[in-house]
Formats: sequence, C-alpha cells, structure tokens
Amino acid sequence: MASGIWQIPKIPELRNRLLIMVALLGVYRFGVFIPNPGTNRGALKSFFGGDSGTLFDLYNMFSGGALEQFSIFTLGIMPYISASIIIQLLTVVVPALERLQKEGEAGRQKITQYTRYGTIGISVIQGFAIAYGLENMSAPGDSGAVVLTPGWHFRLMTVLTLTTGTAFIMWLGERITEWGIGNGISLIIMAGIIVRFPDALFTTFGQLRTEERNFLQLLVLGVFAIGVIVFIVICERGQRRIPVQYAKRVVGRKVYGGQNTHLPLKINMAGVIPPIFASSIIMFPATVASFWRGNPFLDAVQALFMPGTTMYLTTYAAMTIFFCYFYTSVTFNPADVAENMQKHGGYIPGIRPGKHTAEFIDRCLTRLTLSGSLYIALVCVIPDILISQARVTFYFGGTGLLIVVGVALDLVAQIESHLLTRHYDGLMGDQGKRIQSSYGKRGAKPL
Repeated sequence: MASGIWQIPKIPELRNRLLIMVALLGVYRFGVFIPNPGTNRGALKSFFGGDSGTLFDLYNMFSGGALEQFSIFTLGIMPYISASIIIQLLTVVVPALERLQKEGEAGRQKITQYTRYGTIGISVIQGFAIAYGLENMSAPGDSGAVVLTPGWHFRLMTVLTLTTGTAFIMWLGERITEWGIGNGISLIIMAGIIVRFPDALFTTFGQLRTEERNFLQLLVLGVFAIGVIVFIVICERGQRRIPVQYAKRVVGRKVYGGQNTHLPLKINMAGVIPPIFASSIIMFPATVASFWRGNPFLDAVQALFMPGTTMYLTTYAAMTIFFCYFYTSVTFNPADVAENMQKHGGYIPGIRPGKHTAEFIDRCLTRLTLSGSLYIALVCVIPDILISQARVTFYFGGTGLLIVVGVALDLVAQIESHLLTRHYDGLMGDQGKRIQSSYGKRGAKPL
C-alpha cells in the first residue's frame, strides 16, 4: 500500500483533485473558528465542557466543535443530512417523488433541488430554536449568561448567519464532489470528527505522565482500538453475493446476454442512519431537561438515560436494531429488484422468477440485517462501556468511528480506481494487479 501511495503524484488529475479536496476542507475548518457575535464564548465552553448526553453533544461532534465555538458553521451539515433522509423517506410514500427518482439524471437533479430547499428550511427552524434556547440558558458555575444582548435582533442575526453557514457548507460539499475526489458531504462530516482525535490522544498519553495509567494498560487499549477498526472494516466490506444468470437473447444476427453475475447484499445495508436516529431519540429527554433544570421528573428521566447506565445501553441497542430493519425496508425493495431482474431476463439459479425471487431476496436480506444490526449496536455501545467501566477519557467508537471508517474506505476505493485506470499497481499492491489482469482478460483497452 505504501508503494501505491507514491504513485499518486504521478497522475496530474488525481493529484489536483486531492489538493482541491484538502484546500476546500481547510476552508471549512477555518470557518469553524469564525464566531457568531452576541454570545459569551466562555459560558458556551462551560456548558459543552463535559458529556451531558444531550443532542447538543451529537451536533457538536458532527460539526467538529463548531457548536461549542458557536461559529457561523454551528449547524454544520446536519440540516442537509436531515433533509436528505426526509426526501428519501418521502420517495416511498409520495408517488410524484418516486416517479422523479426513476427518471434518471433529470429526476435526481430535481430531487437534489428539493433537498437544498429542505436544507434551508430546516436551517431556519434550527437556527431560531438554538437562538431562543441560548437566550434562556445559563452556563454552570460563574460563567454567566450565554447570550450578551438577547432579543429579536440576536435571533434574526443568528438565523441569518447559521442558515448562510449551512448553505455555504452544502456548496463546499458539492464542489468537493465535483472538483475533488470522494463524496464531499461525507468528507466534511469525517473532517469534523477526526479533528478531535489528536486532543484525545494527548489526553490519553498525559495519563501516562500523571501515572493514572501504566504502559501496559495503554498498550491493551491501543490493541483493542485497532481490533475494533479492523472489525468494522471487515463488516463494512462484507457482503452476500447472490448468483444471477441472464438468459441469451438473439437480436438479428447478434446474441446478447448469457452472462453470469451476482447481486451484492451488504451486511450493513442501512449505513450510519440507524444509530443517528436512535441516539437522537434517546438524547431528547436529556436535551429537554437541560432547559428546565431543577424539575424533579425531568431530572429523574435524565439520570435514568445518562450515557453508561444499563437503561441507556439497552434502549440504545434495541432502538438501533429496530431502525436498521426499518431503514433497510424503506430503502431496499426486493420486489422491485426481482421485477427489474425479470425484465432483463435475469434469474437466480434454482429460484423461480418473480414472486419467489423477491421472497428469496427478502429472506436473505432479513438474515443479513440481523447480523448487521447486532454489529452496529455493538460498535455503538462500546464507547459508553469504555468510558464508564475502563475510565477511557475519549469517545472511541460509535457513529463517529463508523462514519470515519466508511468514508475512508470509499476514498481509498476511488483513489484505487484512478490508479488502476492508469495501469498502476494501486494502493492495494498485488490485489490491484489481480483486478487489473482480470480487466485485461475481459478485453479492456488501455488508456
């Protein structure tokens, strides 16, 4: 892999795309530190200083600390993600959106336009909610009020600034996708997560100097972290390949079809959406309780669902498993796959086309979803177990690690494809050569 990395500068197009990607991500990180006027930054840092188990912590993680700074990028890219999920769910129940989705590139551009409008609308609502919430919030200790000059002037200015910041981040993500390499939105989210890793490492190694931990404990923790990452990579790349055979068709003097292929079903078909849904719902009571401190009922609910408690871990895992099945059933329809396969003359050996094929795919998908949901639930509860039981000082695992590993795998795959297209070995060395030779056997022409 190291030898493949040295091949990247030899391809001008790939080198330029990587430089553009890094430059645009640098612009995003620079904007995180541009503060929104009218707030007490010291009070904000006191409020977000610890893990309170609220939705603000989730937003702060995805925004790369922008919420803690209350910068112009405070909302981050989360409104765009929410709008994308809403539009994706609406395509299942709204026939007009479903028809648009099947119209090819023109339909996808229209859906993308609706997603942008939804992003602006969600940003306005969330910006006003944050401004109103900050006005009624006081930081713990002697930090004072969070908002210096409350009122409609502060609210309107905050809504305008935060909405503009989200729109700019959305534009940056689309430009990274177009001019750079990889999915721009995913790379922005990954950049906001990994910037917190160095601080976590310094804090952990600082425990070695203060003798809170010994070298053996840190070694075991490092081996465990590497093992979790390897486990995630294996599960993310794992798939069930259902063999599909296409019948031969004679059109004039030419024979079409007759090829053997496969239908890949990933272990994790739902991605990171289920843990985001589950964490948002389970953090909602603690978020409400943070606005009305001192209420006995809300304080009791917040204590019951604090991260690390048995109730929190059990509910979080159960909701993650449920949303894995729910989101997979919404985004993947076995009946449509079987119908499209039958239209093109494809069939699964030993399975009758049509209804029986759909039932077979659904049965395979249900079993895979069980394994995938258990894997996601395990990865998501690992951080709270490490923090509560092993006294780990940083948040390792969960949704953030799933996103980082998934985006990194996608980025490596795209770089690999660029290298293989130019007949280099690729990042994976011998594996890249085998892929290249397989393409050559199929009659691929060199560029």
